[in-house]
Amino acid sequence: MISTPHPQAAVAHLTGEYGRFAVAAHDGAVTHLLLPNADAPAPRDGASESDTTLAAEAVRQLAEYLAGDRDRFDLPYNPAGTDFQRAVWFALLDIDYGQTASYSDLARTVGRPHAVRAVGAANGANPIAVFLPCHRVIGADGSLTGYGGGLELKRALLSLESREARLPLG
Repeated sequence: MISTPHPQAAVAHLTGEYGRFAVAAHDGAVTHLLLPNADAPAPRDGASESDTTLAAEAVRQLAEYLAGDRDRFDLPYNPAGTDFQRAVWFALLDIDYGQTASYSDLARTVGRPHAVRAVGAANGANPIAVFLPCHRVIGADGSLTGYGGGLELKRALLSLESREARLPLG
């Protein structure tokens, strides 16, 4: 289960062809990216100015990515999770833009080659999807498997990343 943003987190929204995303930042790091099918919180009072600025920057970078103009993000992340979940989530950053990896590959990367199901569960609980690119993880047979934003969004993100012409800004 994906956690909810801290009550004092800054929240910024992006609405576009892929739907409405919400980014939450707290204590100087991005903590959540809520995908279009999630209940996104409203912007909040009481967030720090630096977190508000960070959430806006994350939305700007996300918009560039979704437009095909960015292939990596330059943001601080602090997703809440167990040590194992965090290891899986940060290992996702090793899957390059336009590439995919299997759950087995990811399990080997985190040093737990027999923990494929646990890796899948951690991947499914990723609170910063897209930024920590869990959409790049596919079945060992190349099939698209579950995604918190739905398989249609996963397919769209992988298609976006497979386009030949793009201008990396990141």
